[in-house]
Amino acid sequence: MSRIYWDTMLFIYWLEDSPQFAKRVGTIRSRMGERNDQLITSCFTMGELLAGVYRKGASEQAQSIRKELERAVSELVPFTAETADLYAQIRGRMGVPPADAIQLASAAWAKADLFLTNDKNLIGKIVPGIQFVAGLDSNLF
Repeated sequence: MSRIYWDTMLFIYWLEDSPQFAKRVGTIRSRMGERNDQLITSCFTMGELLAGVYRKGASEQAQSIRKELERAVSELVPFTAETADLYAQIRGRMGVPPADAIQLASAAWAKADLFLTNDKNLIGKIVPGIQFVAGLDSNLF
């Protein structure tokens, strides 16, 4: 069993049934279930997902998305003082944009085995606390 942290875009692909990426994300999700992997992400991810819903004026969907995320995710990682320190280290040493640094810091704080993203700028980064940062198209699943 591994702790696999999903970046926000994977949830967007899944929830919005992206023609380009939803099938791949669904395959990964199924494979994770077969292996009894834990799907983790941050409270920040929930905020990013809900911001998109509110931006579209579809606030009635917010509750549905919240419930779907809470059902699918084993752990919603909070942003704590420790996470803030990890965020500052990642921003300061790696020059990663703020939102990405929050995600990486949250994954590091949660001791993720894998941080899965579709952001080519993050793939392969070495972040203490995360064993691997890999792309959606990796052959891990």
